[in-house]
Amino acid sequence: MSARTRIPRARWAAVRLFAMDVDGILTDGTIGVSASGAEIKFFSVLDGMGLVRLGRAGVATAWISGRASTATSVRAAELRIPHLIQDRPDKLEALRELAGRLGVPAVNCIYMGDDDIDAPAIRWAGIGVTVPTAMPPAAAAAGYVTSRAAGLGAVREVCDRILAARGAARAR
Repeated sequence: MSARTRIPRARWAAVRLFAMDVDGILTDGTIGVSASGAEIKFFSVLDGMGLVRLGRAGVATAWISGRASTATSVRAAELRIPHLIQDRPDKLEALRELAGRLGVPAVNCIYMGDDDIDAPAIRWAGIGVTVPTAMPPAAAAAGYVTSRAAGLGAVREVCDRILAARGAARAR
């Protein structure tokens, strides 16, 4: 575990909204473009299963991307991600609007991102998360850094922490 600070289990258990960037979090940040111009992205099945399990547990999930992508839309639909926000480079504004609509205070939100434009949202959320390869502003804003890489189970790591904390909270 690469946690910068120790985040109490109760804070993980209280999460009601897990929002994240797409490129560099759900993917390794690489975008493929075919000869026909079609965009190709690779998403981790591990991350997908974690997001499905979170949804079943009643935690809202959201993808907030600074750019629009058909590949992102297709994968979000497959996973039934309830909140897909694209072409919104101001991640903080998008996250605050969504949290407000859902009635979720910042303390009950996680935001996970890896780039400069993610840093304000990472800082605003009750738990700010990034990956080991994050750009310096995102890394400085985060309270938790995953041990797994972007696009290779980093999102699943966070999902599992939330679910484990919720299980422990229920067991008490």
